[in-house]
Amino acid sequence: MLALALAGSARASGGAIGLRLLDVPAAASHDPRARIYVVDHLAPGTVIHRRIEISNTTASTARVVTYPAAAGIGKGAFLGAAGHTRNELSTWTRVRPGTSRVRAGEHVTAVVTIAVPRDAAPGERYGVVWAEVRSPPTAAGGITQVNRVGIRMYLSVGPGGRPAADFAIDSVTATRAQDGRPAVIARVHNTGGRALDMSGTLRLRAGPGGLNAGPFPAKLGTTLAIGATERVTILLDKRLPAGPWKARVDLHSGLVERHTQATITFPAARPAATWPYFVVLAGLALLLLGITALLVASRRRSIARLSPVASRRRQAARQPAAAVAVARRDSPGRGRSRRRAADPPARGSRRLRRRP
Repeated sequence: MLALALAGSARASGGAIGLRLLDVPAAASHDPRARIYVVDHLAPGTVIHRRIEISNTTASTARVVTYPAAAGIGKGAFLGAAGHTRNELSTWTRVRPGTSRVRAGEHVTAVVTIAVPRDAAPGERYGVVWAEVRSPPTAAGGITQVNRVGIRMYLSVGPGGRPAADFAIDSVTATRAQDGRPAVIARVHNTGGRALDMSGTLRLRAGPGGLNAGPFPAKLGTTLAIGATERVTILLDKRLPAGPWKARVDLHSGLVERHTQATITFPAARPAATWPYFVVLAGLALLLLGITALLVASRRRSIARLSPVASRRRQAARQPAAAVAVARRDSPGRGRSRRRAADPPARGSRRLRRRP
């Protein structure tokens, strides 16, 4: 069994193993992302150190292994690779000590060191620092439970200052989730030079009867790669009237904030039980048609077996061909001489011609 978390805690038996960043660069002290993730811009040949804290709230001493691994961004999510999967950034990173024994209720400190090679190409890299605990192996060779908690790393490499982060809100759409709840979807385009971790709120005003509602938080976990466009979803309460509403969406990533306004109306809620009944009725109709077809076919076969004409035809079909020919010659209404004249003469016999 494998449990993964990023920037938080990984559940273990009777408690959790926690991991948090202790050091924040002076240049990024006001950036909320830099307080929980390793977010930095380094020139080639630079070496940095960041302290991390490992805590143990379980009831027993835990053996915690810390190490760097690869990560990436795909489909709007930051994805840390499991295990010791490597990429360019993970090969530049080491954690000391690599293994710590953390007693119950206590914490220890480790140091993450990132050394950028002098020939490193410009660009942004992604990685993760994992803190891992494993359950003791069983004697019978059962399942070993693995829990990991990690800290993300966003590292930009290049000369000069750090690339600017920026984004645009392309559109705001009112819709409904599969469970019928109203939702607002904002399409966000990353127009800057850094990856973004989106968060934000929605406020509604001037609704039916002069109602105001909100703020409603955006669904967390949306990460935009450089140049990518993704959806940020804000789920609302089912009891909220359809509208129209004047909506204001405020989104931010780190210190970058953008907002937009739109007039929206939520579509009518579809009855949740309508389509299952339709599917059931359609299935019953198909089942009845199939049963009817089988009954009709069975009845036709029964009639065919009971018909005297059909019975004689089946008996004739089972008789040999010679027996059929004799039966036809001896049957009433047929001349024997005409039938024999039609038969070919036997081999070796002579025809006698009557003299005139």
